[in-house]
Amino acid sequence: MALSTCSVRVGTISIPSTRQRWSCLPTVGKTHSQKPPLFRVLADFSPPKARFVAKRTESTSVKQLQRPLVEYMSLPASQYSVLDAERIERVDENTFRCYVYRLKFFSFEVCPVLLVRVEEQPNGCCIRLLSCKLEGSPLVVAQNDKFSASMVNRVSCNVDLGNSSVQELATDTTIEVIIDIPFAFQAIPVQAIESTGTQVLEQLLKIMLPRFLAQLVKDYKAWASGDTSRQPLGTGQI
Repeated sequence: MALSTCSVRVGTISIPSTRQRWSCLPTVGKTHSQKPPLFRVLADFSPPKARFVAKRTESTSVKQLQRPLVEYMSLPASQYSVLDAERIERVDENTFRCYVYRLKFFSFEVCPVLLVRVEEQPNGCCIRLLSCKLEGSPLVVAQNDKFSASMVNRVSCNVDLGNSSVQELATDTTIEVIIDIPFAFQAIPVQAIESTGTQVLEQLLKIMLPRFLAQLVKDYKAWASGDTSRQPLGTGQI
């Protein structure tokens, strides 16, 4: 490839001074009524949180064609292909919506929908996550206001290889997710939840990054051969 907390305040308990005397009998000569002590209960409650972090770097060799790879990697974002029309939509020149594959987390299936922005950089780009929305069961959808996520994916070609006929294309990605642990899972140790969540993210990167690079190489070959249509070549399959 953004947690709200629930709070209930617990306040003070007001207890009368030891010098005060309370009686169940009427008091002669008193013109005012005495009020019972006020008990106020205020509480602060913050659900436990779990943090998942996954990092992965992938690279692939690319044979240079009529037009150099570094020129392809220097294209403005407005000329980017969406690569896979089944999974990616262009929102504007620099912003894209990505539909990630369904993930299995414990007994639930989760389908993240990412909104990302592309920042042009020398010899490549940086893809940053703007927001993430979860789709799935009602319990999954209910977590949308209870987590935050960040992602940075740096894509580049190795300019140190000069005019070599074979170039290197690389991607370096970091994902971090912080969630409020739902009540139904709070009996599970936090470490177990974090371990499972991290494994899910690592597996996701292990599958998606090689596929992403393969799509880039395929798109580069189409562009280098003179195809300026920038039509997506992906089919939505893993």
